[in-house]
Amino acid sequence: MTTLSEAVALAEADRGLAVVSTLRADGTIQASLINAGVVAHPATGEPVLAFVTYGRVKLANLRARPALTLTFRQGWQWATVEGRAELAGPDDVPGWLVGPDQLRLLLREVFTACGGTHDNWTEYDRTMIEQARVAVLVAPTRVYSNG
Repeated sequence: MTTLSEAVALAEADRGLAVVSTLRADGTIQASLINAGVVAHPATGEPVLAFVTYGRVKLANLRARPALTLTFRQGWQWATVEGRAELAGPDDVPGWLVGPDQLRLLLREVFTACGGTHDNWTEYDRTMIEQARVAVLVAPTRVYSNG
């Protein structure tokens, strides 16, 4: 059995690069490349996989059908995490999100968990607001690999 931390560790050298797959309305798969990391869920404290997005198609898919998979790899070794997306953003406000300051800090936390750094956090925050970025939190329901 592979753990969440083992899956994410595969992509550490690539700053958490993973392929995220969502389900389109017609039942086909939409895949894209993102950076993901592990954070503590703001409400439960449990470890969850997280990434930040503003992709119009990905968000529409996740709002309608929150099931998704993320696959990490290093060479021929891979690990997949399955789960359901929980969205936190300006248009996606879960009950535990108590205001814009908590969202601002969550977006920073996810960004740094994915290996990101920034020289000007005020600029980063402004960009996140302008682009209506959304934090995607994934509580893993299944984690597996070829190793």
